[in-house]
Amino acid sequence: MKNTIQQYDEVIQQCQDIFSKKTKDYGTAWRVLRTISIVDQIYIKAQRIRTIQEKGTQRIGDDITSEFIGILNYAVIGLIQLELTEQDPEELDVDKTVELYATNIATAKALMLNKNHDYGEAWRSMSQESFADLILMKLQRIRQILANKGKTLISEGIDANYHDIINYAAFALILINEGKH
Repeated sequence: MKNTIQQYDEVIQQCQDIFSKKTKDYGTAWRVLRTISIVDQIYIKAQRIRTIQEKGTQRIGDDITSEFIGILNYAVIGLIQLELTEQDPEELDVDKTVELYATNIATAKALMLNKNHDYGEAWRSMSQESFADLILMKLQRIRQILANKGKTLISEGIDANYHDIINYAAFALILINEGKH
């Protein structure tokens, strides 16, 4: 069995490859999205996964794997948007965009490694349903933070929730690749 770091890097490379190609095709059109719109895009994908899980069938060709990839990539977009300001250009260079992607993934990976140390890779025993539910919960938290005008009393901010979403999606993809989901 491959180790977690290698598996994580492989699924991230798959996601980043799609992200890079879409950036070449569409540019950074997502720069017009506000945080709530990014949250809603992730919500649509997570809700579709949940619906497919519950119904056991689907009518549209995109599979659950592609939805988890989309969730991961939109969470990275969310982090990039949090970093950039309105003074930054709407259209970013592809290389700069990929660099921003890699920087944000490195932060998410470091978090994953620290949590894996403390939790003993408990995620390997989790169901795909739990990953979808946890992503939906993180989205609800972001919505509440936005309703509170970005303020929290004791909780982590929007960025921490995006990092967790990235890692939950990566874990789901790893387990799918292992044939466990």
